[in-house]
Amino acid sequence: MRTCVSGAVLAVIWATGVSADTNLQSSEPAEAGAYQLASADVVVSMRPVLRPSAEEQKVAAQGSNARFEAWIRAFRDRAQEQGISPTTFERAFQGVSYDPEVVKRDRNQSEFTKTIWEYLDTAVSDARIRNGKAALDKHRRTLEQIEAKYGVEKEIVVAIWGLESAYGSFRGSDSTIRSLATLAFDARRARFFETQLIAALRILQAGDVSPARMLGSWAGAMGHTQFMPTSYLEHAIDFTGDGKRDIWSDDPTDALASTAAYLAGFGWTRGQPWGVEVRLPKGFDYASARRDVTRMPSEWAALGVKDMSGNPVPDHGKASILLPAGGQGVALMIFDNFEVLERYNTADAYVIGVGHLADRLAGRGPFKADWPRGDRALTFTERKELQLRLTQAGYDTQKIDGRIGPLTVNAVRAYQLAEGLLPDGYASLKLLEKLR
Repeated sequence: MRTCVSGAVLAVIWATGVSADTNLQSSEPAEAGAYQLASADVVVSMRPVLRPSAEEQKVAAQGSNARFEAWIRAFRDRAQEQGISPTTFERAFQGVSYDPEVVKRDRNQSEFTKTIWEYLDTAVSDARIRNGKAALDKHRRTLEQIEAKYGVEKEIVVAIWGLESAYGSFRGSDSTIRSLATLAFDARRARFFETQLIAALRILQAGDVSPARMLGSWAGAMGHTQFMPTSYLEHAIDFTGDGKRDIWSDDPTDALASTAAYLAGFGWTRGQPWGVEVRLPKGFDYASARRDVTRMPSEWAALGVKDMSGNPVPDHGKASILLPAGGQGVALMIFDNFEVLERYNTADAYVIGVGHLADRLAGRGPFKADWPRGDRALTFTERKELQLRLTQAGYDTQKIDGRIGPLTVNAVRAYQLAEGLLPDGYASLKLLEKLR
């Protein structure tokens, strides 16, 4: 089942590259309302907080380390039951200690918000386009070979590379074993991260990489295109023919091929757009702008939905209309390939970022419609308040979790219809103020 984060409002953490570490290539949903935009250092809240003293922090760390070491001893038995050899385990865990920074980052994911246009300003910046074109030129022969074998356009592969690690510049420097062990021990999502940890140990046992070179993001995503360990085991490719599936090397070949193989495995259709910017006609039925309403582009054209030049979009397959910033922003006609990209990250903003960057790398222009830049993103607290007030008004969002997903969007749209507002499903500050 698909989970989504509204493209209009997303929570942001800065880590490495531009990625969504806890949500990458897995069934584990992102944190409530969380989307990780990574580019440099972690952005911390400017709100003053009461911090424990240095002595209190030291005592807490000592207690955590003792419990962590006990957890490792118990985990060793579980790992060996799943085929991990004692030698592999000892090599992997030599010198591994509890990492409180990883837990801090995991728990703070919902604190920072950006609008989709703020995200895209970074994800599809002039510098990222320029660097992406240089990467395309440098690796063109390899990328063309990968495209020929897997049927995934080279611009899409390079766009993912650009967003995940800035074309290999920021692959992450955290020990994958240490990060995953800390997160598995933390218990909040222990089952998911222990599964990833076992997969990481299997990678080490297979000899593809050494523990010292198995580095990545704080949440365990690895290499040029930030594969989680389970995705690596299922989809990583030895494209160079050296006997190793090396996504960590300075040579990005295996990582790029693995990314193409991953998308191909989930049904990528060569030649089909991920999405096309469209212009909606006057009187458009905004209630039909939803993922479960699909039509052929020619059928949308009969309803007045055409590309920005006024021409019908070619019939590449059934498509739906996506309004990432409501009726006042860019409108997109999205195809099945959009859903394939969601297997990398379920946030609409991420998929749009990858798709639009790929378009720019292929020589196409920027979006023509304006974004509602006067709006600001709702904070995590405000998103929860919106859900609560909608539910209290009789428009049940099912959960009060700060996540603007399909259920909340449907509740917003129902409220808008009842109030005579534009039913675009856009969770805006103006809507929240009306509910107050």
